[in-house]
Amino acid sequence: MRKLYAHAERIFEKVVTFATIMLGNSITFILALCLVIYWLLHKEFYLQNLHECIRDVIHGITFLSLFIIQKSFNKFAASLHVKVNELVVTHEPANNAVINAEEKTERELIIMAKEYAILLDNDKPEE
Repeated sequence: MRKLYAHAERIFEKVVTFATIMLGNSITFILALCLVIYWLLHKEFYLQNLHECIRDVIHGITFLSLFIIQKSFNKFAASLHVKVNELVVTHEPANNAVINAEEKTERELIIMAKEYAILLDNDKPEE
């Protein structure tokens, strides 16, 4: 059962990584924009009453915002990872195992977090 769960978790992580990359892609945003324009024009947008027009515009903007926010987050996360990696590489006693931690699975990150918590507890001065 644990192997099945671990296998499902690996597949899910790959799907999430792929989806994150695709949602933050500029081409995906352009396709989504074209879809929203087609949707607004195809629904005979100008024949609807004002409330329906406003609702459709808000739905379209909200849908497109998802792609913009994901692109912004991907850029922020990538720059943050580069900065942290730079600090780890230049700090002599730092553990290089944390470089590219964003590419590790959630289980590996939990194990690393537990190891660092143990190190932190061992380094605390006793009162």
